[in-house]
Amino acid sequence: MASKAGSNLPPPIIVKKITVIAGGHHGGAWKVAYADFVTAMMAFFLLLWLLGATTENQRKGLADYFTPTLVKTKEQSAGSDGLLGGSSLTDVDSYPHAAGQTGTQTLTIPKDMVGGPREGAEMMKRIRQRIEEKVVRDAALRRLMKQVRMVDTTEGVRIDLVDNADFSMFSLGTTVLTGEARRLLQVIAGSVLSEGGRIIVRGHTDALGYRDPRRVNNWSLSAGRAEATRQMLKGFGIADSRFRRIEGVADTELLIPKDPTDPRNRRISIVLGP
Repeated sequence: MASKAGSNLPPPIIVKKITVIAGGHHGGAWKVAYADFVTAMMAFFLLLWLLGATTENQRKGLADYFTPTLVKTKEQSAGSDGLLGGSSLTDVDSYPHAAGQTGTQTLTIPKDMVGGPREGAEMMKRIRQRIEEKVVRDAALRRLMKQVRMVDTTEGVRIDLVDNADFSMFSLGTTVLTGEARRLLQVIAGSVLSEGGRIIVRGHTDALGYRDPRRVNNWSLSAGRAEATRQMLKGFGIADSRFRRIEGVADTELLIPKDPTDPRNRRISIVLGP
């Protein structure tokens, strides 16, 4: 385009300025990625430290804590027979289904389960009352009551008949019940006869050994004494079908661990379970 006549001005010059924003290795983006990497490594080494500093039981407890558990109390609940057994997860009296109440594991509680602190305490109260009624007029039996101990356990109510320096359930080193032990077992049998549940009879000994353990030892002695007790309880009216099992545990469950030869470690345990 021709310039105007008489104009001496040069044509305009256009300059394009390109502004480069700071970046590359001089920028701050790498710092964010590096911080994420350091955080991940810290979490990883913290996990390794926790695995090395905890026991198997502690790790299992942590896993159980973060795993939701659903308690199932209905005998025929969802999924009991085939796929859901014809029941819906939202049926009345089945699984709770409100938000936050579902889980991935189930714990089934039998309907006829017997136990718990309240039931065990009530059973012990009834048995103790019957025993007191039977021995109130007999001074010799009242003296033997200090050998009777009752405790509520996870197996059921356990009655321990404990030896001491002045009393022994069996003749020394034998499975023969003494006369006092027979009378004591008669009282115990009469007191638990009306209670339901199965019975476990467990024999215990002290840690005194034998000259020839191949012929007789504390294992065979404790089992033999448990069987002798079972036979005596049966003779006093307890049905044979009520006995779940007999056990001989020798000196593995000491009542006085600090003194394995203490005579109080010799005892018979009668467990009234579900």
